[in-house]
Amino acid sequence: MIEVLVVDDDARVARVNAAYVEKVPGFHVAGEAHNAAEALRLLDALPRLDLVLMDHYLPDDTGLAVVQEMRRRGHQTDVIMVTAARDVSTVQAAMRHGALQYLVKPFAFAGLRAKLEAYAVLRRTLDGGGEAEQAEVDRIFGALSAPSEPELPKGHSPTTADLVRRALMQAEGALSAQEIAELTGVSRQTAQRYLKLLERTGRARLTLRYGDAGRPEHRYVWATRA
Repeated sequence: MIEVLVVDDDARVARVNAAYVEKVPGFHVAGEAHNAAEALRLLDALPRLDLVLMDHYLPDDTGLAVVQEMRRRGHQTDVIMVTAARDVSTVQAAMRHGALQYLVKPFAFAGLRAKLEAYAVLRRTLDGGGEAEQAEVDRIFGALSAPSEPELPKGHSPTTADLVRRALMQAEGALSAQEIAELTGVSRQTAQRYLKLLERTGRARLTLRYGDAGRPEHRYVWATRA
């Protein structure tokens, strides 16, 4: 599990963000903080933290000041800024202080989910260790640039889209529309329709498997695993 600290000055917003985090497979909220001092205390006290979702506007300091103090204390915890601050100078400062991503409020669950999923891909890539050729370096740096969750066209169900997306994301390899249908309980035609949508929006990639005869089988793989 990826352990997350949620920092936001508004307790209600912090609870919503924490609930969002808990909905993403592989993530767990280790704590919530509503000011800079509390965030630093939890960073020192919690036995393990992998990621901080950091608000910028805190009552006793700024989120970037907290990040600076984190680094001074030796905490290498990753940071994603989650804030209403949208001036370029703050975004630039966040980059310079090592924030991996920057999510501007207000946002929907899909926006945060896309950032967290991209972060999880980055973690899996880096956990492999060893040396990296240029292609691997490019993949590491591109891991956090996953496309945002697409808006669904008219006639598409968010629930069905989420079922297909999760099945594909959790698969160990490429899947056909029939296999997706069996995993999700939807028809093959419905699975095919949503898989094509994911392919068009860059979330999935199409691969072809050739048999002894006939047309090749269309198989789909989550884009960040292809």
